[in-house]
Amino acid sequence: MSQCSHDCKTCSQNCGERKEPQSFLEKLNPHARVKKVIAVCSGKGGVGKSMVTALLASAAQKKGLRAGVLDADITGPSIPKMFGVHERAVGDQSGVYPVQTAGGVQLMSLNLLLENENDPVIWRGPIITGTVKQFWTEVIWEDVDILFVDMPPGTGDVTLTVFQSLPIDGIVFVTSPQELVGLIVEKAVKMAKMMNLPITALIENMSYFKCMACGKEHEIFGKSRVAQTAKQYQIAATARLPLSPDIAAAADRGGVEGLHLKQLDEVLNAIEQIEK
Repeated sequence: MSQCSHDCKTCSQNCGERKEPQSFLEKLNPHARVKKVIAVCSGKGGVGKSMVTALLASAAQKKGLRAGVLDADITGPSIPKMFGVHERAVGDQSGVYPVQTAGGVQLMSLNLLLENENDPVIWRGPIITGTVKQFWTEVIWEDVDILFVDMPPGTGDVTLTVFQSLPIDGIVFVTSPQELVGLIVEKAVKMAKMMNLPITALIENMSYFKCMACGKEHEIFGKSRVAQTAKQYQIAATARLPLSPDIAAAADRGGVEGLHLKQLDEVLNAIEQIEK
């Protein structure tokens, strides 16, 4: 039986004296290249997190960066539909190849692996978290500058798995003005803080509706809380996105790459400035 050497950097024993933190990071596919990993999170569903992920990836690609989206929302994948992608991913002995959108964004989602994209995914937690890891370890991401991870809502198994298994360089939190949603998002922000992960930006979606007739902005879902929350948690980059039927229609028809929201420029600049 092997003995503890009392040097935690080299010793493989998991004894009570271990002081070095254990790393759960998974290795990237040896044929893949990814420079930065940005997790797009929300504490609650229905705030437009996947839409924000798609918009950020599209904006990065248009800026001359190579963008990818890892769809970690295994039971509710919507990323391919927003980009108008319906083909299946293929692979070989080296791994699985992401599907490229018309604009060049690389995608990997469970919907790209199902025989029928409308089939439900009825899996238990361990299988779901294992699939998310495989999207990192087995997918051949081709020279991706920024890989956006579209997270499921909440602070459950998948969120914990991504935060521990992938080398997260920054987190973008998506919220909406409702006080209840803000409270839940703050829980997710606190989780990131507890795990010592950097929070890059806070985005308030559906923040206002701009009337086409009078040009005024109306805060339909309540007064904006993004500035208050960002100040409380020292988040430098923020954005307020409008409630717009045009954005929803673009997502429904798979035309998200045709959109450009200048409100996201500050967030994208903050992501670019992250040092590796």
